[in-house]
Amino acid sequence: MPARPILLAFALTVSATAAEARQVAQLPASATKAEGIVRIRSNHGFDDTVDRLKAAIAAKGVRFFDALDQQALGKEANLTIGKSVIVRFGNPPLGVQFLQANRYAGLDWPVRMLVVEEADGSVWLAWTDFTFMAKRYGITTQDAQFKMAAGVARAIAADAAK
Repeated sequence: MPARPILLAFALTVSATAAEARQVAQLPASATKAEGIVRIRSNHGFDDTVDRLKAAIAAKGVRFFDALDQQALGKEANLTIGKSVIVRFGNPPLGVQFLQANRYAGLDWPVRMLVVEEADGSVWLAWTDFTFMAKRYGITTQDAQFKMAAGVARAIAADAAK
């Protein structure tokens, strides 16, 4: 009998989570801005921007980890979203310093850069602001490293977008 209350609690949690997911999916375009997000508009189409982003990462000598096609993941779940790819990349000798300062910074490392096509056809690159990350994880001893990472991310995004 004790398993039934646990199953009920789990079912209610999953149900609430699914309802929240549907609510988020219906947010208006004005909700695209979030705290700690940097965005740059691309001068290229979606696929070209993704290709240019990968090329810019390689040109900077930064390690490319992977690219996740979020639209394809949505299709697998029978859910529809616009074009969206998250690209993960980084420089382990730099990024691991943030993890040494706070292991939970691993939630944001390696760097994740989102390429998204909006309903109006505009294409954007977005990533988490490094100053925001430093505050989020309470890392106060790595200012120079955060500044360097921010500069590299901005340069990569700018190269992909121009």
